[in-house]
Amino acid sequence: MSKKFERKIEDFVCEKCGMHVKGNGYTNHCPKCLWSKHVDVNPGDRAEGCRGMMKPIGALKKGDEYTIVFQCQKCGLERQNKMAPDDNFDMLVWIAKNTAEKF
Repeated sequence: MSKKFERKIEDFVCEKCGMHVKGNGYTNHCPKCLWSKHVDVNPGDRAEGCRGMMKPIGALKKGDEYTIVFQCQKCGLERQNKMAPDDNFDMLVWIAKNTAEKF
């Protein structure tokens, strides 16, 4: 089955740090602490029943673009998502430095 993106504009309160996040239809993680929630099977579908917290566990860089690597703390699934312009870059650097042995 191919991935089908469903854009959903939703605001949310980060369950990790409590920040009120204004969604833009592509927002899937908190821009302050970078944590996410395991809610999608395919991006935007909200069909995943796990609902575990997705910890940012690493960072990848390709050209000028950064990607955050997440791991679900409930089921262990790993997923990647592009860093957004308003994301906390200092937090991404801290995560990359403290998980460098994994990548």
